[in-house]
Amino acid sequence: MKSINLVTLLLVIIGGLNWGLVGLADVDLVAALFGAGSMLSRIVYVLVGASALWQLYPLTRATQVGETLAEAGR
Repeated sequence: MKSINLVTLLLVIIGGLNWGLVGLADVDLVAALFGAGSMLSRIVYVLVGASALWQLYPLTRATQVGETLAEAGR
């Protein structure tokens, strides 16, 4: 479970950085790398979105049992 949490967290960070670039410089790095509207860029967007949903689980777990206990369980 730890490896999937790390992968999804990395994808959420990538998504956040991409949105930061869109907001600051009007540059969509995913679209620039894989082509705007291409199947590959859509897959990246879906994976980032699914990763954000996955990260809701550790967040809710941390709030239910206390942040310290949630970190110790990983």
